Amino acid sequence: MKLDKKKNLAAKTLGVGRDRVIFNINRLDEIKEAITKQDIRDLFSNGAIAVRDIKGRKAVKRRVSRRRMGSVRKKVKNGKRKYVMRTRRLRRYLGELLKQNKISRELYHTLRKSIKASVFRDKTHIKEHIAQIK
Repeated sequence: MKLDKKKNLAAKTLGVGRDRVIFNINRLDEIKEAITKQDIRDLFSNGAIAVRDIKGRKAVKRRVSRRRMGSVRKKVKNGKRKYVMRTRRLRRYLGELLKQNKISRELYHTLRKSIKASVFRDKTHIKEHIAQIK
């Protein structure tokens, strides 16, 4: 006895997949006579048609990001941050002095090298040094 159409109708009516619909073997003649969706609903409530539980599947595990060269994020050390801010400030000041022709090009280069070597603590220190040279 082919009940493919009835199985499709039951699946559509009950809102489940075709493979989940189960017919009671003892009540196949009743199922065969069902034509409308309401007939299918009645048979479902009476127990002639049952719905199989969902099989489910394993949850997909996300790939864990590994700690390697490209993924390591290090914080910039506080000493380096201070060094960078100090050197930028002093170099900007030296550039202004060079534009205003208050220092020579040779003195500019030597002072820049000493800024890189962290000789000067701050702007006032470099000002005092320039005043001593002149």
